[in-house]
Amino acid sequence: MTSDADPTQSYTAEGVADEHGRLVDIRIHQSGKTQHIAGRYGDSQDAAILRPWREARARGERVLPVFLGAGLGGAVRTLLQETDDDERPLPLAVVDKESPILAVTGLRDELSEASPDRVLFLDDSDPNIALAAITRWQMQNGGLPLMPLAHPFYLRLDRSYYQPLRSSLAASGEADFWSRTRYPKFRSSPPRVLLITSQYFLMGEIEAACKRLGVPHRFVAILDDEIGSHEFVEQLLTAVVEFKPDFVFTINHLGVDREGVLMELLDRLKLPLASWFVDNPHLILYLYEKVVSTRAAIFTWDADNIATLRDLGFDQVHYLPLATDPHRFQPPRQTPAPVADVAFVGNSMVFKVGHRMRVAKPPKPLLVRYRSLAAEFGEHEERSVRRFLELEHPDLVPHFEALDTMERRLAFEAMITWEATRQYRLACLQGVMGLNPLIAGDRGWHITLRHDPRPWRYHHELSYYADLPGFYPSVTVNFNATSKQMKGAVNQRVFDAPAAGAFVLTDWRAQMDQLFEPGAEVIAYHSPDEATELAQRYLRDEPARRTVIAAARQRILAHHTYDIRVGELLEIMRQSFG
Repeated sequence: MTSDADPTQSYTAEGVADEHGRLVDIRIHQSGKTQHIAGRYGDSQDAAILRPWREARARGERVLPVFLGAGLGGAVRTLLQETDDDERPLPLAVVDKESPILAVTGLRDELSEASPDRVLFLDDSDPNIALAAITRWQMQNGGLPLMPLAHPFYLRLDRSYYQPLRSSLAASGEADFWSRTRYPKFRSSPPRVLLITSQYFLMGEIEAACKRLGVPHRFVAILDDEIGSHEFVEQLLTAVVEFKPDFVFTINHLGVDREGVLMELLDRLKLPLASWFVDNPHLILYLYEKVVSTRAAIFTWDADNIATLRDLGFDQVHYLPLATDPHRFQPPRQTPAPVADVAFVGNSMVFKVGHRMRVAKPPKPLLVRYRSLAAEFGEHEERSVRRFLELEHPDLVPHFEALDTMERRLAFEAMITWEATRQYRLACLQGVMGLNPLIAGDRGWHITLRHDPRPWRYHHELSYYADLPGFYPSVTVNFNATSKQMKGAVNQRVFDAPAAGAFVLTDWRAQMDQLFEPGAEVIAYHSPDEATELAQRYLRDEPARRTVIAAARQRILAHHTYDIRVGELLEIMRQSFG
């Protein structure tokens, strides 16, 4: 018996039968060498593989066996005859990606026919995907510790695949995190917070606020390519066992994998999640298959998102606007050298639109109308591009649905949102273009303003941490034009600039009046013509500027700092899950 060579494998497998035709061994031919899976130790090999499980059983421990490599199948078939402590068939998992060997043994077909409900069989070539599936299977089976039963030949055959799986499974069994995480939550004040860190800028403010407030916290670091990986899951479980947090905090659902493994894991741990969306959640939650959890609290900077997030099934949705860190944004000790009378800091959106367009590859009916659709969407009360199309352009919905991947549909929604922002910012800037403004941002502004004959100055993009705290006070009128991803909310600049002792002229937002007293603590324009009038007025009137700055800063320090926001979030989590 010889299997055909699998193009994904670097060996062939040849069955060895005894005089009765029974498979007793498999020869592996690889790189001119021949190895035997069983050899003369076949029966004793199966016993050795099963020994850890039998010893655990003898100690009265309940574990879930996970075979790493099935071999000839003897050990797997033995455990299929076993039952658990309640005399029910014992569940088990098999991780075996070796298709040439499986073709000889026929074990996968045998298991799928005889015990499809008892055996989880995994053959994915990515160990992270296999581990995620095992984690879900573990939770479905009471969260018992995992017991890796590794075939020694497979550890040699592909060490980079089976050895990390063995280590991860063994670690979860030794930690027995399921029993060690059954601790009471929200018994201490303030609560203990596990932060899922990323490169998102706002996490630095959250950490600093936790330190100032004396909030016990710990980090689980994560990179984009680690979301849902077994390294991330291990870090999370270790932190839960050692730190015993009351809840997990993240920004924009970062760290929450698309398949829902983390949400299922937190449900099993009875550990709530607080996710603060400081970007449009409709451009983020789009990616997730399992979105809703009874232990997830969603916070959004834009009150207009509350109804639609509840429509998705979230029970806990709360308004939490942005704020500032007054320890970072504070008035300079000395009057800075003036940089500009009027300045705007922001992205042109030119390259962002182009990038999303390349990903979306929209069909012609969507592509030829994207500018007009963006202009209409920018003025529409609807926050979701998809629902906007359904309401106003049902003829285009089939073309949108024809985008065959989630990434393409998301890219098209982002493309329309960023194009709406591009058009809106350009229209707003018309109000100050006659004042020779300084525009700091990407080089797309040269494209956007290439036909405008009026003079303006360009400055490269500024660092939020290194540049903006000193830049705002050096400008007489800091001009603001909010992104169309937040049609009613107030953006970061309205908090940061006054905290730094600077004057800001912003576009009016519907939620602004809940945060500031109009005309006294915030100066807002409703049109480019009004922006021209207000900018000229406050350029001339320094006492009026100083009065507004002082009033705005007083309001911000009293109500709109990240220390205050963290305190509000902690109290909501305590009330919701304590």
